[in-house]
Amino acid sequence: MKKAVILGCCGSGKSRFARRLRDATGLPLICLDNVWWKPDRTHISREEFDAALAAILSADAWIIDGDYCRSYEPRISACDTVFFLDYSEDVCLSGIRERIGKARPDMPWVENEVDPALVKEVQRYRREKRPVVLELISRYREKEIHIFSARNEAETWIKQLHL
Repeated sequence: MKKAVILGCCGSGKSRFARRLRDATGLPLICLDNVWWKPDRTHISREEFDAALAAILSADAWIIDGDYCRSYEPRISACDTVFFLDYSEDVCLSGIRERIGKARPDMPWVENEVDPALVKEVQRYRREKRPVVLELISRYREKEIHIFSARNEAETWIKQLHL
């Protein structure tokens, strides 16, 4: 594994899994939230994001953390390994609630309350984005694919890297 993407709904734990994968492999970690968002909660333009992503994808090795559906295909095409945290709505909503008030290295600010727009994103994910991820994964069968349907599955997998 030299190039890995981690996909999943908001609150699924992508960033935590990404940090643990980085620690186990030594691969550089890029958090797309830190590429897209500025500390003042504004964001860069799509053109700037696309240019930054193209530069990231051209590197020899990386872990990319972030869902960003508009960039699924270029990332999946460029990677050798896909991790999909395919968790329930309840698990993801719980993940969002658990991170309130905590500084996170994957975000340029601290969330002090649950964002209603984020809740709606979670509620739509399984219906709107999950099918897109699964369809793309089915098209890129030559990739190493890991689909976890529960946190303990991802935890078990990551622990085996430390053996």
